[in-house]
Amino acid sequence: MEKEGVSALRVFLNQFKDIFVLMLLFAIAFSLISAFIEHHEPSLEDYADAITIGAIVILNSVVGFVQEYRSEKAMEALRKMTAPKARVLRDGREVLIDAAEVVPGDIILLESGDRVPADGRLIEAIDLRTNEAALTGESTPVEKDVEPVRPDAPVGDRKCMVFMGTHTIYGRGRAVVTATGMNTEFGKIAGMIQEAEEKIPPLKEKLNRFAKKLSKFIILVVVLIFILEVLRNPGSTDLLKFFMISVALAVSAVPEGLPAIVTIGLALGARELAKHNAVIRKLAAAETLGSTTVICSDKTGTLTKGEMTVRRVYCNGKTYEVTGSGYEPTGEFLLNSKPVNPEADQERRRMERDGRPN
Repeated sequence: MEKEGVSALRVFLNQFKDIFVLMLLFAIAFSLISAFIEHHEPSLEDYADAITIGAIVILNSVVGFVQEYRSEKAMEALRKMTAPKARVLRDGREVLIDAAEVVPGDIILLESGDRVPADGRLIEAIDLRTNEAALTGESTPVEKDVEPVRPDAPVGDRKCMVFMGTHTIYGRGRAVVTATGMNTEFGKIAGMIQEAEEKIPPLKEKLNRFAKKLSKFIILVVVLIFILEVLRNPGSTDLLKFFMISVALAVSAVPEGLPAIVTIGLALGARELAKHNAVIRKLAAAETLGSTTVICSDKTGTLTKGEMTVRRVYCNGKTYEVTGSGYEPTGEFLLNSKPVNPEADQERRRMERDGRPN
């Protein structure tokens, strides 16, 4: 759940928020102004400095934009691939729709293996149990019923409610949707996370600190050189020339290649992480991950899904591998890495029926 998507223009403009890039833009502006003042009809050679610095800024921005925009698109594609479905009653008929299309007032149908698409009040519950580990952290299945509870009851005690993001692990039921998206209990948590203050990555913080110190040093140099030029030429009225000289010397102290080097280095790191199926949304995250020493994480629902899954079945002297994961009723049986028909083995059929393998 996100409040808004990230546009390509926004990703591109974010590349110019770096202090070093702003310093380079100032250097470009100064080079253009200097060339125009010194030469009333400047040639292409007079713009060489501005063109060179501009090429560095463009390279830095394009590399950062391409990497971050690709990551955003990859995340968007993953969200679409994993978009859950929901079974609802529409015009008295059961229909399967995207969970994003569920609206308050819909009647959703739940059975074992389903992911709850929205918060809802149960109107029918037949041996219904849900796994609410993702919401409450409690891995024990919660038995549901239609009996009302106190209005101020905590989320974990609302037996007559089902919540978005949780899973049905047993039984079946029906519920009237009361909240969707960011208005659900899960959405409230997501909203608090999105509103949390975003900390500056360690590398960017160090670069910003260095850039601020360098900026102060450059300003000091400009003032010092300007004063020295005035003292060397008492009575001179060519103050603009003195100022341009001092600024030119100061601009030469700006490390034009540093932003590009940092961006390319982080892009290479992000590419290496991508080889291990890690999607980096922001380039600075590659360095942040490298400087991490301790990761504190909840287990249930974060590192694990809280869903027990059968991976192998031994029956009648044979070991079958089972594909699929979680409570979704999808997958197949493999024998010696080849798909087999469960109906073809009578012993298997008996085992699946009463759960008593020999």
